[in-house]
Amino acid sequence: MAGTDRTSLHLSAESAPETTPESTVDGPAMVLVGPQIGENIGAAARAMMNGGLSDLRLVQPRDGWPNPKAYPMASGADSILDNATVFTTVEEAVADLGFVLATTARGRDQTKESVTAREAAAEMRRREAEGTRCGVLFGPERIGLTNDEVALADAVLTVPLNPGFSSLNLGQAVLLIAYEHFQAGSQAEARSINLTGSRRATREELFNFFDHLESALDAAGYWRTEAMRPTKVRNLRNVLHRADLTEQEIRTLHGVVTALVGRKREAL
Repeated sequence: MAGTDRTSLHLSAESAPETTPESTVDGPAMVLVGPQIGENIGAAARAMMNGGLSDLRLVQPRDGWPNPKAYPMASGADSILDNATVFTTVEEAVADLGFVLATTARGRDQTKESVTAREAAAEMRRREAEGTRCGVLFGPERIGLTNDEVALADAVLTVPLNPGFSSLNLGQAVLLIAYEHFQAGSQAEARSINLTGSRRATREELFNFFDHLESALDAAGYWRTEAMRPTKVRNLRNVLHRADLTEQEIRTLHGVVTALVGRKREAL
């Protein structure tokens, strides 16, 4: 399915298009966590270009970056590969985003909303109409995202397929989401009116509050045992993700934690 025919699928030879394709949608970032081979990154870039997306982010690609093996599989979507950004951690990769989805095919021991690709596309379009930047996390090809990585997201994105054969390669998974996002464009509308005028909090602002809250809980001896800490941290973060906080609300919560810590010190 190569080519740049914008009115229908163009079933021609698998060669690169004669003209340089361009992205047409300022949509969600595709965040590939620990991608293992360059060819899969190239296939993901091609899928993004098919859906009009351009923001490709790589977290610790196994074989380094740039990777020349990615370009043949991109079939002309070179600009996406050329402009891909590389990050050391998932937290850094999503820091500027206000809404993040984590793709997974497995059940998780976490309380998170689960949405299909179509539902996710509609939700991202609504949030983008409000001015919120969105992103989708994809895990390594063999093992997927870890529980801690899933905990960084607002919701889990799953694709209902044949239960006996539901696995997708990286390029297919990206294409499904890029396609649904592209199709949802004509149906986008703001989900709600924000009467406070405060924008949605970015991941970086949320992560900063996590650090503040968790440091205060460390000092208070809340965890009881170090073994309990990871699970309780994930649970707390999931609660706050579901709250869909604004920047103003984050600042208010910082003030609450600061006030409580100050009162404890005064009592001592």
